Amino acid sequence: MKKSERTALITLPIVLIIGALLAAAGSSGGITLGVIPVFALAVGMAIVIQWMAFIPAFLAQTEKYYDLTGMLSYVAITVMILVALPDIDARSLILATMVLIWTLRLGLFLFRRISRAGKDDRFDQIKPSFVRFLSTWTLQGLWVTFTAAAAWVAMTSDHRVPLDGFALVGVLLWMLGFGLEVVADQQKSRFNADPSKKGGFISSGLWSTSRHPNYFGEILLWIGVAIVAFPALEGWQLVALISPVLVILLLTQVSGVPLLEKKSDAKWGGQADYEAYKARTPVLVPRIW
Repeated sequence: MKKSERTALITLPIVLIIGALLAAAGSSGGITLGVIPVFALAVGMAIVIQWMAFIPAFLAQTEKYYDLTGMLSYVAITVMILVALPDIDARSLILATMVLIWTLRLGLFLFRRISRAGKDDRFDQIKPSFVRFLSTWTLQGLWVTFTAAAAWVAMTSDHRVPLDGFALVGVLLWMLGFGLEVVADQQKSRFNADPSKKGGFISSGLWSTSRHPNYFGEILLWIGVAIVAFPALEGWQLVALISPVLVILLLTQVSGVPLLEKKSDAKWGGQADYEAYKARTPVLVPRIW
């Protein structure tokens, strides 16, 4: 067995243990469906949905529906929680709306992108290995759970709090982040679709203020969700506030900014215009002056 496969085999139980711990913490003081905590059910669904999609994906050796499955997971679980609630308060409705709008927009955007491209080269070395490919899908289940944790735990909490300043600030921050992400993605899509720009890099619009404005928007909107959720969280439920922290760590230290910066440097590094763009443009937080 290759080292990468051994690593994936070790990763699987670790992911499941982390998911179980999050389920236990987030379910403390939460509503139940029969004897099953609704948040724990949400965590289990996030993993099981990925495994169900993994089977045909592995057999067909395709990653085409990977992002779409992530989107459907957010939607299915958020709707399940709403249905399970004995009564839907305003905060829960706002949180559900924020998660659903974000996931439908981004999920469809990513699905259209991979449909046009035909493939995602990040999966080229992973797909042939059953263990590595399964591990990747399982990690997506954990990622879905952690990103939405603040919203889902607050929605399933027994602690109900009327709308307040936290809700207002959180919604405004979410709107700002969502707007930045949408505009940045649209600008880059138009740039890539322009034949005259083929082989070049975008440095206009929001991309003139940040090298990754879409990621900055993503971070802001999840911070907004956590702020809205905060007043409804008590005790161990506060663990769910790790959600935006993990988003920041992933995008800035793991698979977001570092991966794209490395790819861009390999493609345009040494070119005078690209080096000048890097020198004047912040990596993440937009320059507003």
